[in-house]
Amino acid sequence: MAHHKLLLDDDLSEDFSLVAIHCSEEDYKMAYTLNKQLKLRLERRKEDLEFTRDRQEARFPIFEFEDQFQYTQYSLVGNKFKLSLQESVSGTGLFSEETSETVVNHYLLPEFQNADYFLKIASDFQSIPLRKHIALINELTQVISAYEIEPSKIKSSHNLIFN
Repeated sequence: MAHHKLLLDDDLSEDFSLVAIHCSEEDYKMAYTLNKQLKLRLERRKEDLEFTRDRQEARFPIFEFEDQFQYTQYSLVGNKFKLSLQESVSGTGLFSEETSETVVNHYLLPEFQNADYFLKIASDFQSIPLRKHIALINELTQVISAYEIEPSKIKSSHNLIFN
C-alpha cells in the first residue's frame, strides 16, 4: 500500500509595498490630504483594526480604496494607539482614594515606532509608481517624511493582513 504525503505550503506572504509616513495630523486629515495629493478615494472602514495585547484592546483606524482600473488596493492605517488606564490607589489621610492615570502606547508595527501611518499598496501589477507616490507625499507640508519599508524588514507582518 502506497503512502501519500500532503505538503501544505504555509506561504501567507502577500506582494505589497509599504510606505511609512511621519506626520502629526489626525487620521481623517491625513486620508483627506492623501486623497487630494495622490488622486485616491480613501474611505474609513466601519470597523477599526483591533488587537488584544496584554489583556488590553488596541484599535487602529484604517482607510481603504480599491482602484479597479489599476487592480490596486490602497490602505492607510495608523500605527499608534494611546490607551489611558486609570488606577484607584487607596491611601490614608485627607484624600483616602486617589486616581492615577497612565498612558500606554500600542503600535501596529512595534519595530517602526516612529512612524505615524503606513500606506500599504497591494497590486496585481508590478508597475506601481511607488517613487512618484513617495515624492508626492513628501511634498505635503503636513508630512515630515515618507519612505518605503522593505517587506523583509517587517517582523510583525501578520498585523498587515487587513481582511
